[in-house]
Amino acid sequence: MSIISKIITAAYPLQMKLSKLTGMGIRILENKKKVAAPENFFTLSAVLNNGEKISFEKYANKKVLIVNLASQCGFTPQYKELEKLYKQNKNLEILGFPSNNFGSQEPGTDDEIGQFCKINFGVTFPIFKKDNVKGSAKQTVYKWLTEKSKNGWNELEPQWNFYKYLIDEQGNLEKVFSSSVSPADIPF
Repeated sequence: MSIISKIITAAYPLQMKLSKLTGMGIRILENKKKVAAPENFFTLSAVLNNGEKISFEKYANKKVLIVNLASQCGFTPQYKELEKLYKQNKNLEILGFPSNNFGSQEPGTDDEIGQFCKINFGVTFPIFKKDNVKGSAKQTVYKWLTEKSKNGWNELEPQWNFYKYLIDEQGNLEKVFSSSVSPADIPF
């Protein structure tokens, strides 16, 4: 682990305590009206960082947590929390989407990202190809997550790394969590 990574990891608990104490940075959006998605999430697909295309229909009837990832971010220690959730919840899939959209905090190649996740955090949940998660060039999954015409209610793009989007068992967007919401604090 690099010196930068060690500093980030050491500062993370304090950063999260401060957020919980003050509410600073915590944002949770909810599909309170239970709006059904015009396009079902489980009809989508994406390419893993090893080049394998995955159809999301394999995740039907499970909750899915989508997270945009970065290896040099103050929230990078959330990899450990995400992996713990993944191992503890058999009815939850966690799908990671590396992106270099925020502060150039994910400069690595797909291979480097995969190795970083495995070596430093023991990640076993699926990691997809590095791609854009915001703007006009965002990849298909993030178009669905952030376009009301596709998901039924949300238009908020990730504001930083480790934004989390929760999909219900029927393929509808249920909630959106900001980076400062710990994966361990998300109720399933």
